Amino acid sequence: MDIYQEYRRKLRTPEDAVKLVKDGDWVDYSQTCSFPEALDAALAARRDELRDVKIRNAISLKRVQVVEQDPEHRAFTYNVWHCSGLDRKYIDNGLAYYIPMLFRNCGSYYKRGFAPVNVAMISVAPMDKHGYFSFGLTNCCQQEMLDAAQHIILEVNEHMPVIYGMEGDHIHISEVDCVVEGHRDICLAPAGSAGEIDQKIAAYIFPHLRDGITLQLGIGGMPNALGTLIAQSDLKNIGMHTELLSDGYLNLYRAGKITNKAKELQRGKGVFSICSGSRELYEFLDQNPDILSAPMRYVNDPGTVRQFKSFVSINGCISMDLYGQVCSESSGTRQISGTGGQLDFVTGAYLSENGKAFLAMPSTYTDQAGTVHSRILPKFTEGDIITTPRTQAPYMVTEYGVACLSGLSTWERAEAIIAIAHPDFRPMLIRMAGEQKIWRASNQR
Repeated sequence: MDIYQEYRRKLRTPEDAVKLVKDGDWVDYSQTCSFPEALDAALAARRDELRDVKIRNAISLKRVQVVEQDPEHRAFTYNVWHCSGLDRKYIDNGLAYYIPMLFRNCGSYYKRGFAPVNVAMISVAPMDKHGYFSFGLTNCCQQEMLDAAQHIILEVNEHMPVIYGMEGDHIHISEVDCVVEGHRDICLAPAGSAGEIDQKIAAYIFPHLRDGITLQLGIGGMPNALGTLIAQSDLKNIGMHTELLSDGYLNLYRAGKITNKAKELQRGKGVFSICSGSRELYEFLDQNPDILSAPMRYVNDPGTVRQFKSFVSINGCISMDLYGQVCSESSGTRQISGTGGQLDFVTGAYLSENGKAFLAMPSTYTDQAGTVHSRILPKFTEGDIITTPRTQAPYMVTEYGVACLSGLSTWERAEAIIAIAHPDFRPMLIRMAGEQKIWRASNQR
């Protein structure tokens, strides 16, 4: 096969390529930086001729035209596996719908036929001399999604880094229906700055870290603050095994803290499944032999994580109650993010011989009217989604300390949780714990 001739034969304009989509189809954009911007715009332009086309995506980092050009859902219904800030706005305005899932299982939904795919559209790196396109920043469950697809359209993005993978990291020109050249900028998600509370929370977690740990970090100000502490510390030989690779890890690599030399699996290699961050991070990853992408079914599998002797998982949450139930994805019934891999890593870290999982949040939030509310509640009653059940609640952290909940009775949990609540809300929480019969009579009142 002459791969270049095959490329030219399959090369289309975005407008021609999206003619593969028919009424009633399921179209998949994969996730995060795989977003096919030119194809999305071309598909949106067909809104007057198509009906009942369902689209899946996750963690949108650019405005989605099938949503914005069809706000009445006459042609398109947009669905997301996990929410970015943009997706959250779409859901708030009735323009998108959330798909509940555990990240480690996401690929199996495609493989088992629960998530049919008529047309897959993804952004990839340019074709190499062997006829392959790298998936670049998104491994995730991309291979399972493409295997399920009846038709595959690739949008070539010259800015997509080439990233080597354990598996599921590339596709050959012979396996696709169409290729388009998008000439769009890549999706960027630079790291947010760490505030004072983030720094306090990071300071409580830092003493639990040791040389040679394998580290999984979530995204946001607190992980970035923790990364700064690690970078400035004497810690060494840290390993990376993470669902989401963000700029916090880049700082640790640059500081020489991540070597991956003490890892039990993929020694000498940092492993991730999806990535979003700055242009500097993408340049660091491009053809970097120290980094491997891997499918989510491997990275997030508790059976994988348990093989690391000292695995530390650090993620954020939104609220918790006095029973130890943790909500990390909604505020009442309002969808904020998603389950993602939190429960995967909470489970896996506990199974790790010396593992620890931390879920962190500020103790309060302030609403638009200026009223301060506690994120620690007596009990969940407003439809909040329980992401991590009380039976698996790990180390909980606020700016007031750390509460290890494993093995604690209901009154011990209530006492430990109230101790990390904002002081202004502790009397109310003690009173409610008493009414809920989870407060010992001998405890302080």
